[in-house]
Amino acid sequence: MATSSSRSPEVLPDRRQWLAWAGVLALPVSAQTADPVARPLRQGGHVVMLRHAQTVAGVGDPPGFRIDLCSTQRNLSEEGREQSRRIGQWFQSNRLAPRAVLTSAWCRCIDTADLAFGRHVIWPALNSFFDGRQSEPSQTAALRAALTRVPAGQFEVWVTHQVNITALTGEVPAMGEVVVVNAQGKMVARSLLR
Repeated sequence: MATSSSRSPEVLPDRRQWLAWAGVLALPVSAQTADPVARPLRQGGHVVMLRHAQTVAGVGDPPGFRIDLCSTQRNLSEEGREQSRRIGQWFQSNRLAPRAVLTSAWCRCIDTADLAFGRHVIWPALNSFFDGRQSEPSQTAALRAALTRVPAGQFEVWVTHQVNITALTGEVPAMGEVVVVNAQGKMVARSLLR
């Protein structure tokens, strides 16, 4: 006579159980999402390409805008100003200090840099070429060359526009999203920092 086993079928734990056993769920949510970004920055030799924070509604800039007059440009919304401060808080809470904060000359990029890091240096290679694609090859070449000069153990933040990030990496980041790039111009991490 055959007997049946009283053992119940083996049940594999779901993903959350595995993560809990591994100690991952014990970390705060910010630490869970931050690790892929923080890890390469601690190693150094990387660049954080940060698309400016959330702006008022629109695409590009109004006709006749002036680079030297913020009131003629599409600027940060109040949500974007708060987003910029949160980005800065993320870097502080992770004890990550960039060796340089370079930015496009557009006011929305300067404001993002200043609200997040309290400083900026304008670098024309980061300027938007949304309305004039003829400068894309030379600007992207300048970015590629600069990537190779970031020393091991350090990182830089480059606050720029979607078109610049896409031209270098092929990625299309959201406003306020960071794309971490290595010396070869390859994306190694990306995140909307919280």
